[in-house]
Amino acid sequence: MNLVVAIGLALALEGAAYALFPDAMRRAATALFSMGEREVRIAGAVAFGIGAAITLAALASA
Repeated sequence: MNLVVAIGLALALEGAAYALFPDAMRRAATALFSMGEREVRIAGAVAFGIGAAITLAALASA
């Protein structure tokens, strides 16, 4: 059940970003395609690490 809630929240947040800031999201996507594979992997790893840390901290405090 928690996984479904987490996926729903992620989709809601991303959808809100596209709905509220469509031009900025388009520019971000364009920037992503202009980055090299290494930079994209590093950015993904950093985002994963931050997300995992936030999730573990929230679970530990619950």
